[in-house]
Amino acid sequence: MSQKINFKMNTLKLVLLGVLGFLVLAVVVGFAVLQNVKTSAVPDYNESLKLEGLSEPVSIFRDEHAIPHIYAENEADLYRAVGFAMAQDRLWQMDLLRRVTQGRLSEILGKDQLETDLMMRALRIQQKSEKILASSSPEIVAALEAYSDGINQYIRKYPLPPEFKILQYEPEMWEPVHCINLIGYMSWDLSMGWGTEYYLHQLRAEVSDEKIAELIPDLKNHKTAIYPEFGNIEIEAAETLLSATENLTELGAEIFNGSNNWAVAGKKSNTGKPLLANDMHLGLFAPGIWYQMHQVVEGKMNVTGLVVPGQPFVICGHNDSIAWGMTNVMVDDLDFYAEKLNEDSTKYWFDGAWHDLNIKKETIKTKEGEEFEEELKFTHRGPMVNRFKKEKETPLSIRWLGNEMSNEIRTVFLLNRANNWSDFRSAVSTFKSVSQNVVYADVKGNIGLQCSAGVPIRAGSGIQIYPGDSSKYDWQGLVPFEELPYEFNPERGYVSSANNKTAPDDYPYYISHWFATPSRIDRIREMLEEKEKLGIDDVKAMHSDWKSKTAEQMTNVFVESLQKQPDFNETEQAAFSKLKSWDYNLTRESQAASIFEILYRKSMENLVKDELSPELFQGMLGQKMLLENLMINLLAEGQSQWTDNVMTDEKETFDDIIVQSFRETVTDLTTQLGTDVEQWKWGSIHTITLKHPLGVVSVLDKALKLNRGPFEVPGSFHTVCPYSYSYKNLYETMHGASHRHIFSTANWDDSQTVIPTGTSGIPASDFYLDQTAKYLDNDYHPDLFSKQNVGNNARFEMQLKPE
Repeated sequence: MSQKINFKMNTLKLVLLGVLGFLVLAVVVGFAVLQNVKTSAVPDYNESLKLEGLSEPVSIFRDEHAIPHIYAENEADLYRAVGFAMAQDRLWQMDLLRRVTQGRLSEILGKDQLETDLMMRALRIQQKSEKILASSSPEIVAALEAYSDGINQYIRKYPLPPEFKILQYEPEMWEPVHCINLIGYMSWDLSMGWGTEYYLHQLRAEVSDEKIAELIPDLKNHKTAIYPEFGNIEIEAAETLLSATENLTELGAEIFNGSNNWAVAGKKSNTGKPLLANDMHLGLFAPGIWYQMHQVVEGKMNVTGLVVPGQPFVICGHNDSIAWGMTNVMVDDLDFYAEKLNEDSTKYWFDGAWHDLNIKKETIKTKEGEEFEEELKFTHRGPMVNRFKKEKETPLSIRWLGNEMSNEIRTVFLLNRANNWSDFRSAVSTFKSVSQNVVYADVKGNIGLQCSAGVPIRAGSGIQIYPGDSSKYDWQGLVPFEELPYEFNPERGYVSSANNKTAPDDYPYYISHWFATPSRIDRIREMLEEKEKLGIDDVKAMHSDWKSKTAEQMTNVFVESLQKQPDFNETEQAAFSKLKSWDYNLTRESQAASIFEILYRKSMENLVKDELSPELFQGMLGQKMLLENLMINLLAEGQSQWTDNVMTDEKETFDDIIVQSFRETVTDLTTQLGTDVEQWKWGSIHTITLKHPLGVVSVLDKALKLNRGPFEVPGSFHTVCPYSYSYKNLYETMHGASHRHIFSTANWDDSQTVIPTGTSGIPASDFYLDQTAKYLDNDYHPDLFSKQNVGNNARFEMQLKPE
């Protein structure tokens, strides 16, 4: 019997050892496979490679952050190398953005993306890109072809990033038109009317026109204009003066949101030459939207700055002679039209006759292997959009600036080569669909700011849904470039913009209602005026400024109302004391910042919540601009129809709203952080996590370390240093400065920069998010420019040689 037991025990041990061995082998194999997936596409930046099509060797130096500095003998070699280097670092991001513009996300992400794909196809981005490509100069076409070839050589010969393996597909070859598509997508992401104007249309079912009018910005209450004295001032700086002294959100595909830029003249600069600053406020995700790059054709072109992965030219940056940066103009560049259709919805009524709708069949393939046949319908203005807005009653079409002819790719190509103000203005004259206020500084001492925008000439306010049955409300073209506002060497010694009101009220054309409130621009100009002369450290302090003009104004209003209340409990009294003694700086450590942010939001919400259905109230939370302007208009007028709570028999005042909101604020913070007000630090609830598009899958996130964070952050959407969040997603930062640049025209090597993420889009790379810590600490790294400086600080050197 004992022998049998021993035999069974030994057999069991053998089986268990065999199973264990198999599990260990599986783990080892699995680990090896995982490591291969993670690391196989991480490039060796010191490796010398051969590239077909090169006529001369190309050197790629990379600094401590692996930012490429590419030196070539001619432009064809340069852009071929640019494409190759960018594919090394950002290939999957490039393919993702390309698929967004083509409406082809369903093929890799599944049929849940069908509506997104159909919407993007309705915008006809690639059709416009093809027209632009056909009309582009031979030099631009040659550059795009060389760039595309560099990408394609990488695709054919080298390991693909892990996302391709995870999603089990391979990228198609890159084409020049795809570069231009990315410019078109920026135009859509900038569009101001798509969400707000349709929401106002929905609101009319529940709210009177008088109350809706209080939500719409009254620009007379926006006192600060970007071009306050627009009168075409031109004074060339003389050399003698110089010596004296800028569901797609979840995919990381959302681009522009807000921005700051400014330039100070030599007379206000410690260097005696202009300083230029830019931080564009975009979606914050990993990998980030910008790719830092330095491109040199020796003796012909030397330009550095930010490139969008998928196109080769520097969007914002500087060359030997000039620097430039951008902010969104906030143009009202999209209009809705209520159309009259015939019974079978194949024709629309226009100017007394029926016209055929342009009906286009679309086939959308999905990852699941299914194919969906869909129809898109177009009037002469643009696509019918009912299914995308879930509008069942009124047939709606849109006219959108992105479908108007423009040539942004020409603009950035020429900006990279511009030598002076005249070259600069000629270049930006075709920057229409991506409407920007472009700041300028040059080595001769000049500064300027140019509104480069497609401003539609139309009848009406631009806000309402227009009747579509006649040509009365059709656009009559765009405002000529020569009539757009600009400033050149103003006497004050600086120019600045922050998405605020563009021009004074007497400007003859309607630009928009949808400007940012004046909070950021007022604080920027306050800091610009604080000192007679400014240096690089002063500009850094401006970039990292968390003092809010909105908080300064509103806190005084709140305190005045709250000090009338005698019955605060102990926690409420402690919270009120913090608010009263606050300096309006939204630091991570500030308790008053937490109290203010919640009180400000709740005061606006409690003004409107009682009069809206749950669905429209949720919609309002996505329209922060309307809530902010309701508050601005209320304070300017001293009263509002929104203050009375229609759910009670009392006649409430704004004081009542504030007290109610304050008590709710204290309750919220007590629930979340406890009764000790000292623990109510803003950074405890206000955070940022840099998320990868595939990081929503927990297993992938943990295995590949896709997401990073959460990190505690200061500021808010109304501070110069913005860490913005949606009222639908409290208080998780989604937008902020996508880069910070400070350009010194006195010595380009003194320039400073940082981005929130890093050069590489490959999560296993040391350079995936290696700039994040600097960014969060408001630190910078040198923006290397001279060849000697680049060479002395090079950590890697790659030679690309002709095959």
